[in-house]
Amino acid sequence: MGRKSRKKKERRTEKLVVFVCTANVCRSPMAEKLFEDALAKSKFRQKIRVFSAGLTAVEGDKPSENSVVACEEDGLDLSDHRSAILTRATLQNASAVFCMTESHRALMHMYFELPDEAPIFLMREFTDAADKELPDPFGHDMEVYRECREKMEETLPSLLDWMEKNL
Repeated sequence: MGRKSRKKKERRTEKLVVFVCTANVCRSPMAEKLFEDALAKSKFRQKIRVFSAGLTAVEGDKPSENSVVACEEDGLDLSDHRSAILTRATLQNASAVFCMTESHRALMHMYFELPDEAPIFLMREFTDAADKELPDPFGHDMEVYRECREKMEETLPSLLDWMEKNL
């Protein structure tokens, strides 16, 4: 098997998991880093590529300072993140998309005319928590960012469990 064929086969077996928020500078980049870390520490061995994007992102924006600090407190470096806008191609290639609010899910369906069975879920959808949404911490103090990060961390085991059963 040639090098190009091998790379093409690897891409087919690799799964894409996407985290989506509004501007891709707070929640979804934190979720991406936290999930990558949890995935690396888990027993999950399927090839997964993790990406984040925003519904109204401006390409290339840096993450919010509080998001960087919230991740640093967990030993994760978010400083190299640059925002990306969500595209139809990303959604079509994704094995699973995790968004932060019901409005994100509704907007994705509306903007991209996705089928009802598209694999789009709230990030906290598979938890027992009553509140499934993750409100936007942008513009708030550091404590709000920490609370957002902690809610994301609580969610990670349920996401890994869902992925093991469904991807």
